[in-house]
Amino acid sequence: GSSSLLAAYYAFDWHWIGNLGVDVLIQLLGPWLGVEAATKAIVIAIPMLTAAGFLTVAREVHGRIPPTAIFALPLAYNYAFNWGFVNFALSMALAFLAFALWLRMARAGSLRLRAGLFAALSLALWTAHIFGWAMLWVLAFSAELVRQWDGGRRWFAVPIMAGVTCLPLALPLLPMVMTFGEGGAGGQPFGHTWFNWPLKERWVMSILRDRWEWLDIASITLLGLVVLGGLIAWGVRRRRPVGLPLILAATIMAALFILMPFALLGSAYADMRLAPFALATALLAIGTPQRGARWFGVIALLFFGVRTVATFWSVHSYDQSYRQELSALRYIPNGARVLALVGKPCGIPWAVQRLDHLPSMAIVRRQAFSNDQWQASGAQLLTVQRQCAVARHHPHQCMGTPQQF
Repeated sequence: GSSSLLAAYYAFDWHWIGNLGVDVLIQLLGPWLGVEAATKAIVIAIPMLTAAGFLTVAREVHGRIPPTAIFALPLAYNYAFNWGFVNFALSMALAFLAFALWLRMARAGSLRLRAGLFAALSLALWTAHIFGWAMLWVLAFSAELVRQWDGGRRWFAVPIMAGVTCLPLALPLLPMVMTFGEGGAGGQPFGHTWFNWPLKERWVMSILRDRWEWLDIASITLLGLVVLGGLIAWGVRRRRPVGLPLILAATIMAALFILMPFALLGSAYADMRLAPFALATALLAIGTPQRGARWFGVIALLFFGVRTVATFWSVHSYDQSYRQELSALRYIPNGARVLALVGKPCGIPWAVQRLDHLPSMAIVRRQAFSNDQWQASGAQLLTVQRQCAVARHHPHQCMGTPQQF
């Protein structure tokens, strides 16, 4: 906001939308840490918050942290997070932490206090990202279905009372209605977005997609077997599982993943982002096995260790390519107009090079214009100025808008 060079190329119009999690935190941390360091600190915190949310929910549901919950921890580094959906990832982490609080307050009988508190929390969560708010709705409604049933309600009254109990979470509908039609989540339509089964199958296999296809697919296969084993164990015992609220929530998420299109409200990859958290919720629902719990925990810890080491080595390798590419910034003057071209290999390789938006570092470090920023109406607050930066002093040099440079 204080850069006259950037102001010539970009505008940032603050208004309330459900996609501001990191933007708001940068306003708080940026003045002390700077934009780059503050962004790094926030992104580092997101997997930590996600893991904390998973473990806290597991403890609230089962009374302790079962070894199966450890299997869910590597899902904090899911494909959507690796791809850079940071507002989304932050909101999902906060949703699980909020759900743990929802369960605890229900157990303590603080329902009135919970209603008032979560009216405010729902607004904060929606502000971070609308997906996190929707996730909290699914989790809370599933838990209330079980609580109302256990309270002796008749079957037809159970969903009604569960919905009534969750009404405090509906407060974000007010800003959504108030801003509807004011730039909303529009954008260009996407073709063939409904029930693209090959694409959905690819998203499932890509839940932990990073660098090594064999490792990522083997990891998802193992997690699928753990969930399947839990289902078989419940069927053999023929007793209602303690994790029933999470089973219902995971089932609803899986159904939404199947029903949702590729693009929703002008935002692409809508269904892809939901898959890791549906799987994580199913893993958290399993609980401690009746037999072999210690060995189960050892296997879970080994899996967590392998995925953590692999993620570290992968990110280290990406960092080396970043350093090499960013060396070009030393030759770019401040305030320059940059045409960035990123070459991509033919086909769809498993390992994503993660260079698509690296040229935007010219904006951060050189206050330059870079052509790799995109706009979707209502999805973000940054817009490209349609006025040439040198128009006031050298009008003859302006041959078009910055998007054309």
